[in-house]
Amino acid sequence: MKSITVFCGSSFGTDKIYEEQAFLLGQTLAKKDIQLVYGGSETGLMGTIANGALSEKGKVIGVLPQFLQTKEIAHKNLTELIIVETMHERKTKMNELCDGVIVLPGGYGTLEELFEMITWAQLGLHKKPIGILNIDGFYDDLIKLVQNMVDKGFLKQINSDMLLMSDTIENLLEKMRNYQAPTVWKVISKEEI
Repeated sequence: MKSITVFCGSSFGTDKIYEEQAFLLGQTLAKKDIQLVYGGSETGLMGTIANGALSEKGKVIGVLPQFLQTKEIAHKNLTELIIVETMHERKTKMNELCDGVIVLPGGYGTLEELFEMITWAQLGLHKKPIGILNIDGFYDDLIKLVQNMVDKGFLKQINSDMLLMSDTIENLLEKMRNYQAPTVWKVISKEEI
């Protein structure tokens, strides 16, 4: 993996460990010569992960919708900042620029980004690994919900297994490196979207 997109909150959350792990993830990616692609903001965990990568001279590309420039203040020290028109264009560009996705703690926007990327994978639109860094059990309830979807017959186990999870950076990156996309997807072509 040469480039990883990270989706995360534009807030810091209530526990310092979220900020510490975001900074460490940024540093780790840079030390491994993995380009960071993220939402382009200097606020919250978004700014923290960028700062972590930049502290180790990493390459950082931000993708920010024009209308969010006043709310999610654009980071001024990035390798590159790409301005797009819509949130959908943002996700599409971030997908184009990466070989894999990591999700950190966040709110509705972070969950929406996660589920769109995993849905695209389920539909066979990409074969990239998608990982959740489950910092301090933040995503424990989501993991239970995904298992409930399997148990109740709304999600196949093979699709549940596409979502990689770990509470440590190195273990998550190892799972992502070893990921093999399933060969059976829901049947849909890009032209049908």
